[in-house]
Amino acid sequence: MNVDATRFSPELQRYADLDQRLLAAVKGIRILPTVAWPASLEDRMIAAYAKGQFTLPEVNYHVPDLSAERAELAAIEREAGYDDPLGEYLCRTAESWRIAAEMLEAVGTDQVTAPSIVLYGRPGDVIPGSDRSNLDAARYFVELSDELGSDLIADDVNVAISADELRADLSKTLDDFFGEPLISVEVDPELTAKAAAGATRIRLRGGTRFTDYDRHQLLAHEALVHSLTALNGRAQPLLASFGRTSPRVTATQEGLAVFAELISGAIDISRLKRISLRILAIDMALGGADFVEVYRFFSECGQNPADSFHSAQRVFRGVPLTGGAAFAKDNVYLSGLLTVHTFFRWALKQRRMDMLRNLFAGKLALHDVISLQPYFESGAIAAPRWLPPWMQHAHGLAGKLAFSLFVNRIHMGKVQAETLSLSL
Repeated sequence: MNVDATRFSPELQRYADLDQRLLAAVKGIRILPTVAWPASLEDRMIAAYAKGQFTLPEVNYHVPDLSAERAELAAIEREAGYDDPLGEYLCRTAESWRIAAEMLEAVGTDQVTAPSIVLYGRPGDVIPGSDRSNLDAARYFVELSDELGSDLIADDVNVAISADELRADLSKTLDDFFGEPLISVEVDPELTAKAAAGATRIRLRGGTRFTDYDRHQLLAHEALVHSLTALNGRAQPLLASFGRTSPRVTATQEGLAVFAELISGAIDISRLKRISLRILAIDMALGGADFVEVYRFFSECGQNPADSFHSAQRVFRGVPLTGGAAFAKDNVYLSGLLTVHTFFRWALKQRRMDMLRNLFAGKLALHDVISLQPYFESGAIAAPRWLPPWMQHAHGLAGKLAFSLFVNRIHMGKVQAETLSLSL
C-alpha cells in the first residue's frame, strides 16, 4: 500500500518509504517453502518407517540467490538508523530478514544451523525473567504430561473430522466473526504441517483427520492470531510491513498464538507435550542425533509413524540428516508462550491493557509494543480493528491473569506440607 504523503510529516514519510522498500526486498525470501520437503517423499518414507525400514531420506533443495535482497536490506538498515523507534523497528526487521536470506542461501548444509539459532534461539537459552532454560521448561511439561497419564496416542480416540468438513466449518465461523469472507480455508494435499495460515488463507493438510481440539486450536491459533494480526497489519497507514511476519517477531507471534490457545481453553497437556518434545529433539539433533534417531525418539514418546516422521522432519528442514545440525524454529513455541504470558501479567500489573490490545495491531515483537507506544498514541500506528474474542472481554482476561499473579506467590512446598498435615 502507498502511504498518503499529505497525512504524515516528511520524517514519517521517509520511514514509510523505507518500509515499502523493505517489503519489496523480502518478497522473494520464503523461509518455510525453501526448506520444505515434498509430500511424495514423506508418503514413501512414512510407509517404509512404519514397516521398520529405516534409511535416511534423500532431500534435494533449490538454493536461492538472495545477494541483491541482502544488499538492499543492508542499505535499509544504514538509512533507517537507531535514532528513532521507527528506525529501530526497521533496522531490526531488515537485519532479521538479511540473516534469514543468508540462512536460505546455505540450505542443505550445516551452515543453516547458526543463523537459525540467531533467529529462533537455542534450547538451552535462559527464559527472560527466569533462571530456567527453554530445555528445562520442555522437560517439565513432558514429565508432567507423563505423570498425568496423558499420551499422544490418546489424541487419536476422538479423531472424527475430515479436512473437508473442517474447511467448511472454519469458513462459516470466520465469515461470521469478520462479517465478510476475508479468509479462505483450503485443503492442500502437499502441505507438510497440519495447518498453515496467512493473512487471507488458511490451509489444511489433505487426507488428515482432525479432532475437536484440533478445531479449537486452529481457530484460536491460526485464524484468530496469525490471520487476524496479518489483516490488522495490512490495514496500517504507515508501516505496511506490520502485515508480514518477519523472522524477528516469530517468537512473539507463535507465543501469542499458543497463549491464545491457553487462555481460550483450546490447549491440552498433550499439545504442550508435543511442543516440548520438539525442543528436546532439536537439542538431540544439535548434539549429534541423526534423523532416524530423532524419529525413534518421537515414536518412543507415543507418536504414530506419520506424526513421528513429521515431527522429525520439522527439526531437520534444510539441514543434513546425519546429525549435528538443526532448523531451530520450533524452539520458539514454548519460550514464546512463557514470555508472552509474562508480558500479559506485567501489563495487567501496570494497568496497561492498551499495550495488550496493541499487540494485535500487526506482526509485532513484544519490544515493538513498548518502543512504538508514542506512535500508537499519536495515531500514526493504528489500533487493531479486530481482536480475538478473549481479548474483547477485558474483565474476563484480567480475572484469569490476576488469579495467576496471586497464585504464583504461593509456595508449593508449604502447600504440600500443610495439606499432608491436614490429612493426618
